[in-house]
Amino acid sequence: MALLDFFSKRNKDPKAEMSFIDHLEDLRWHVIRSVIAVLIGAVLVFSFIREIVTNIVFAPTRGDFISAKWLCSLGHNIGIGDTLCFADVNAKFLENTMTGQFISSFTLAFVGGFIVAFPYIFWEFWRFVKPALSEKELKKTRGVIFWVSILFFTGVLFGYFILTPFMVNFYFNYKLSEQITVMPSFSDYLENLIYTTVGIGVLFQMPLLVMVLAKIGIVKASFLRKYRRHAFVIILIAAAIITPSTDPFSLTIVTIPLYGLFEASIIIASRINKRQEKEMKEWS
Repeated sequence: MALLDFFSKRNKDPKAEMSFIDHLEDLRWHVIRSVIAVLIGAVLVFSFIREIVTNIVFAPTRGDFISAKWLCSLGHNIGIGDTLCFADVNAKFLENTMTGQFISSFTLAFVGGFIVAFPYIFWEFWRFVKPALSEKELKKTRGVIFWVSILFFTGVLFGYFILTPFMVNFYFNYKLSEQITVMPSFSDYLENLIYTTVGIGVLFQMPLLVMVLAKIGIVKASFLRKYRRHAFVIILIAAAIITPSTDPFSLTIVTIPLYGLFEASIIIASRINKRQEKEMKEWS
């Protein structure tokens, strides 16, 4: 009955002022529905967990991985030979605990559930924030759910198809001695895979965040240009957090696209600022 009363109260007067407790109650239901969406996605992923591990999780470790073949073909077509071709990797994974695979299965299921449910999760978040925005702000943020989802999935795909094969190839072929056999645990590989997919997907939201802040008037392109060096340091720190193994190779391959997104954010903010200045002159 409490749930029905809550929704009926919201439906009767959605624009009515709410107390702090009402806001917390509203937020609680948004979080609960988001968690349920993740659980549904996790159950779906867990239902096909073996197929997903074999055909998706381990795919970047194989020489016939689609992006590995594409990069090698690209290298040949532009006349640089095998420069972009990956060396053969005999990727084997060791699990030295009884519960390792079992726990990793649940980790993979929940991460997969989060990825699948991400558009819905953000939609719930947007529903909570939306009443606080003015009519003008709502017009300026139209289509935000679509673009947030596109950028997130683009980041996930970039991390999966580009960063992960490079990461696997580098670590498995980097040897200090022939007496050393590289055989990480499956848990370790899965952790790195999550960081280089979901982590990149979240950080790919940067241009959209800057666009929204620029439209609202909080961020200026001149401000971003002024603190470009500071931003580079922050991006470097974020790249170090995403890549648990902070070697120069991993940092570089993550930092370059993130800094590219920052530069794209400056261009977006600059265009929005110019449009705003033009509108202000016309209004004056």
